[in-house]
Amino acid sequence: MEILKPQRVEKEKLEPIETIEENLEEETLQNKKVQNLRKENIELLGVKFEKVIFDTIKIINGKLEKNTFTDVYFKHCNFSNTSFEGSCFIRCEFDNCKITGCNFVETRLYNVSFLETNANYLNLTTASLENVLFENTGLRNSYFQENKLKNIILEEADLSNAQVFKTSLKDIDLSKSQIEGMAVSLEDIKGATIDMLQAPELLYLLGVKIK
Repeated sequence: MEILKPQRVEKEKLEPIETIEENLEEETLQNKKVQNLRKENIELLGVKFEKVIFDTIKIINGKLEKNTFTDVYFKHCNFSNTSFEGSCFIRCEFDNCKITGCNFVETRLYNVSFLETNANYLNLTTASLENVLFENTGLRNSYFQENKLKNIILEEADLSNAQVFKTSLKDIDLSKSQIEGMAVSLEDIKGATIDMLQAPELLYLLGVKIK
């Protein structure tokens, strides 16, 4: 399965900016390269980001809710503890980013790649994920609840101590990822692919112990 990448604009056609609010046109930011931005507690609601590159920015404890990100590339960004609740990501890529503790509740992710990204403590409650890649990405203590998952690829992802509740992992290959301490029900894990060495981590679901 191929994850569609963001449709890039030629770099020379991207206008570099260091602020967002002053560059919005009718709640839209398009064909821009946002760089060197440092903000805390910023609020951007209902904005359409189209063909935008976020390069080495830091937004901490922000509120970026109900936004639409289309063909957006995030590189070396830190969004720790920022809320993206109710947002939509289409053909986006997070490359070497930090989204620790971010709120992705009720988000939609379609053709999104997370590469070498710290997504520990990520809250994906009631999010919809289709054609999503987690590659060399930390998802420790992340929270999956009542998710709709389709075509999810996990390549060396760390799901240690992740919480999975009412979210079917059927047809998802966990064999190349870490699942130590992952909390999941027998019903939700049914149909997933695991490595033989991972099996003992899930024996608690059968109520048995290994001596």
